[in-house]
Amino acid sequence: MAERLEVSFPGGKRVDVTAGIHTIATDQAEKHGGADSAPAPFTLFLASLVSCSGIYALNFCHSRNLPTEGLAVSMDWDRGSDGKAIARIRLRLPDGFPERYRESILRAVDLCAVKKQLVDPPAFEMLIED
Repeated sequence: MAERLEVSFPGGKRVDVTAGIHTIATDQAEKHGGADSAPAPFTLFLASLVSCSGIYALNFCHSRNLPTEGLAVSMDWDRGSDGKAIARIRLRLPDGFPERYRESILRAVDLCAVKKQLVDPPAFEMLIED
């Protein structure tokens, strides 16, 4: 069954998305004509990637009854010389995290569903509705 996201334009450079019962606000930075009242769409894209990585790290720890206090995930990104974004996702493991699980948690985070969509992108159809 297809799911639908609906876009609305509440004013200025804001573009909001309704996803089920949730509304996700976006805006452009002031330098791009917006009011910077919400994250830009590209920022939300990156947030989607790092939050997905975070849930995979959290699920890995929960499934093994490993401590999560001190577990952290962050992402640094920049544009390479070819203009493509380069993202570095970093894990900070809790104190006392078992050495035997260090490589396994990296492999688990690498399974992130958002990242998989980037590796094998979906097909896009652009349609005009009458």
